[in-house]
Amino acid sequence: MGYRIGVDVGGSFTDFAVFNEDDATISSLKVFSRPDAPGEEIVAGLDALAARDGLSPEAVSYFTHGTTVGVNTVIQRNGHDVALFTTRNFEDVLQVARLKIPQIHNLYSRRPDPLIPRERVFGIAERTEATGTVALAPEREEVARAVAAARAAGCGGIVLAFLHSYRNPGNERAVKAMIAEMAPDLPVVSSAETWPVIREYERTITAVISGYVQPRVAHYLDRFETVLRDRGVSCPLHITKTNGGVMGIDQARAECVQMILSGTASGVIGAGYLAQQCGFPKILSLDIGGTSADVAVIQNGVPEYGVGELIGDFQIHVPSVSVSSVGQGGGSVAWADPLGVLRVGPDSAGSTPGPVCYGRGGTRPTITDAMAASNLIGHTPLGYGAVQVDHAAARAAIAPLAEGLGIAVEETAANIIEISVSSMYAEVSGLTSRFGIDPREFHMFAFGGAGAMLACFLARELDMRGVVVPTTPGVVSALGGLIADLKNDFIRTLYIDVTAEGVAALAAPVAELMQTARDWLLVKQGFEGEARFSLSGDMRYLGQSYELETPLDPENLTQEAIAAAFHAEHERLYGRADPTALVQLVNLRLVVAGATPKPRLHEPAPASAPALPEKTVTGWFDGAAHDTPVYARATLAPGHAFDGPAIVGQEDTTTVVPPGFAVTVDRFGNLVITRTEA
Repeated sequence: MGYRIGVDVGGSFTDFAVFNEDDATISSLKVFSRPDAPGEEIVAGLDALAARDGLSPEAVSYFTHGTTVGVNTVIQRNGHDVALFTTRNFEDVLQVARLKIPQIHNLYSRRPDPLIPRERVFGIAERTEATGTVALAPEREEVARAVAAARAAGCGGIVLAFLHSYRNPGNERAVKAMIAEMAPDLPVVSSAETWPVIREYERTITAVISGYVQPRVAHYLDRFETVLRDRGVSCPLHITKTNGGVMGIDQARAECVQMILSGTASGVIGAGYLAQQCGFPKILSLDIGGTSADVAVIQNGVPEYGVGELIGDFQIHVPSVSVSSVGQGGGSVAWADPLGVLRVGPDSAGSTPGPVCYGRGGTRPTITDAMAASNLIGHTPLGYGAVQVDHAAARAAIAPLAEGLGIAVEETAANIIEISVSSMYAEVSGLTSRFGIDPREFHMFAFGGAGAMLACFLARELDMRGVVVPTTPGVVSALGGLIADLKNDFIRTLYIDVTAEGVAALAAPVAELMQTARDWLLVKQGFEGEARFSLSGDMRYLGQSYELETPLDPENLTQEAIAAAFHAEHERLYGRADPTALVQLVNLRLVVAGATPKPRLHEPAPASAPALPEKTVTGWFDGAAHDTPVYARATLAPGHAFDGPAIVGQEDTTTVVPPGFAVTVDRFGNLVITRTEA
């Protein structure tokens, strides 16, 4: 027995969740992130755990890590210079894309420049028919010319995306083998191996993103592994995946696209597990770190999934936990545009230098500084003692903005908070509409370093049932990576009509997918427990352009059952169905998962006396001053209750409770915050 460690590297802090396998308990830690020296935060955390708990590296039996290096590479467009080899006469696939503009109501809006410019796209004379028949095989001389041209253009890698390779990957495999002989130093990403899905642009852009980030991700993972090995951690290393699972580090190096949203997905998995265990069946998770606010829909512990999630300017089409992100983190910078209008984000102060009130050299006011200037944070130590909030510095940083706007510092701070909440509201409204849910039936589950700080303000705007703040909200993402199951997705494009004849052809591909999934989990991952399988189909009515993913019962794949499942899903999402219409099954999907150990939630002893604040301060809410009690989270126990306004301080975050809210502590120690005023 030993310790299982989950780590989440954020923009400001790196969070550690430590699971003691002997007693199934969890402990946590936060240290400052080191974007200037990646990996050093891991060393600092391990040293702190050794000093605090006596945890030696040799005692670590499992280590998992969520990272944003992939998504940040795409957002910042600082990835590898790669070439795209595509079918001749289809060289404009990235420029044509889907002929959509980002802002449909803005005639001057333009699509982003592709990650691979047109001069680094090379056509290969080859052709696979839509049926999968190879009509023209690629010739070695043709490939050699393209490789030479790619080298001349300064490319350090190649992406292959040939027409209809989802049906038959033979030509892509042949060209990949030729390149391996001609130029073994050039990494090659094949679209058919990355995600063999129908539709050329979707498959191509997914492979392009994978090739674009691969060198940077691989370098990061190499350093991550080296740091841990040098510190004496010898257990297998895992990386959290975009789909909310985990995978081995070798697979992560080879399949970078599968971890592009790894850090974001970890938080959703952690929130879903805690909410389900604590009896909250419907939640919106709110994860606010230093750079962004991330929101997901979770019902009965299961998050909503989808494809086509936005990564910077581009969609990625591997299965992902559906998260809406907006650049409104605790470190998001407040500024005035040339017209004198107050703006917030998306630029972030990160951890270096961080918000001004942290005293680490920051000069630009942030959302955290607005909370400090409002006297709503900084009354207890933050970041496990790493941060002492300087209220005067925060007010001084906001003062120039206030002077330019002609209003008081407190009012300016309130406006900064309101603008950030408004941006979150717009993003969350789109998410709730997408999944057809009513936020009035949901609690907001707040975590991350700044989630509890802003959750009540956002829940008030959305008219939600309330807010739940877990016992250690600052490390929920690290916990999510720690408890995430081994998990992988598989897909097969079939494009069949749901008729008696079409359904009869399903048996063979279902059996093949099941066997491939078993091999991945039991052989490649070495999992020894029971495998769980989830089958679904991307389906539509004849004539529709896009599909709905519909859960299917692998034990009941009859024509009637498949059609009925799709009609029900269409009815649920759109309010109508047409049982007389012909249904088509475009893609067959299979998810395999193997459960990992889970911690036991602790139930603290109930309160024996009323909750007493440590002190009372003057807090500014919505621009007005209020006497505000300050409670220490460590002194609150199940059964305690008090009304807002209030501040609850703890080592990893601050919970801010505006007027018109009431707080109760449930049997697990969660803060449950509800509206008392309409």
